[in-house]
Amino acid sequence: MPPEIRESEVAAQWDRNADVWADQVRNRWDIFREHWNNPAFLEFAGDLSGKAVLDAGCGEGHNTRIFARRGARMTGVDLSAKMIEFARDEELREPLGIRYERASFSDLATFRAESFDAAISTMALMDGPDFPGAMREIARVLRPGGTLAYSILHPCFATKGMGWIKDDSGRAIKFTVADYFNSEPFVERWKFGHAPNASQVEDFGVPRFDRTLAHYINSTVSAGLRLEEICEPRAPESACALYPEAFAKFRDHIPLFLYVRASKSRDRE
Repeated sequence: MPPEIRESEVAAQWDRNADVWADQVRNRWDIFREHWNNPAFLEFAGDLSGKAVLDAGCGEGHNTRIFARRGARMTGVDLSAKMIEFARDEELREPLGIRYERASFSDLATFRAESFDAAISTMALMDGPDFPGAMREIARVLRPGGTLAYSILHPCFATKGMGWIKDDSGRAIKFTVADYFNSEPFVERWKFGHAPNASQVEDFGVPRFDRTLAHYINSTVSAGLRLEEICEPRAPESACALYPEAFAKFRDHIPLFLYVRASKSRDRE
């Protein structure tokens, strides 16, 4: 059996990441979030204004606040106590009516069944050990007719054996995939390379739980959610113009993200 990474270790890793992560995300140095992922996901998630919305894996609350400013009545949950502390501090500084709770998105016992009109999760669900459990819990707390929209790293491309083939000039001309079926959890280490102090901070430690596309889709459907739409957003030309070395190869070759939207049946059994 491969070694386990338990939720307690996931929480500890994100507690260690929290100081630098919150500072750099809030200063918009996560360029993939700012220029590709967030604009595309906000369009995909649709209009949530006036709805009670759960943010599953909210981190320090940056994206939660974006949805709140667009009119959603937000509740955020995260495993990391330190991330929740940052989120609550920002809510005190600039109140948007957001409730934050320290909780696992695979155990939402804090909330009654059918508490939310919608749920969103931005780039978090691939970083928890129990995705099927997360789908069951989110389905439980959604009201009939409620929707779930989530974004994850694209499981077909973000594998342990991913890599780029470059020509003699250094231009990426092909993308390689390997170890697609390797589901052994691991801690990935990386940083926001465009942050001005990137060389002065330690890499983030991010627990990863690679899964197949079938696992994600089947777990969503098995939880009683009806699949509505899948999206593989392409890197936008505007991002390529700003940071060609970061985005152009993705626009030319692969999607880095996968979006899924599903809904809970209105029929009561």
